[in-house]
Amino acid sequence: MQKYFWIALGGSLGSLARFWVGSIVTNRMGTKFPYGTFLINITACVIIGFSLTYLGRRAELSPAWRFLVPVGFVGAYSTFSTFEWETFANLQLGAFMIAALYVVLSILLGLAGVWCGIAIAKAVS
Repeated sequence: MQKYFWIALGGSLGSLARFWVGSIVTNRMGTKFPYGTFLINITACVIIGFSLTYLGRRAELSPAWRFLVPVGFVGAYSTFSTFEWETFANLQLGAFMIAALYVVLSILLGLAGVWCGIAIAKAVS
């Protein structure tokens, strides 16, 4: 039953962080490009890369961390469905270059983010 508590806590924190980061970035950068969702997706890749690698190397840590961070927090913080919706909306508007740029950068920088998270976890563990 405890794992559900940790998932719910992580999910609550992740959804609040998503709203906060998305709002701040959108307010500062505007809505022409989905900067907020883009930043959230890239940072989620770093967080999941780091947390799964770090936790995998630290067997002595409580399993609660696996439920709290990669399942709860990143599960609520990551915005892949929003990414898909925004890409589709740009395609419907005829903004093909923005949609393509968004998809390509999200994939390439997302993979780089996962790699960075793994590298950071290996360096600190």
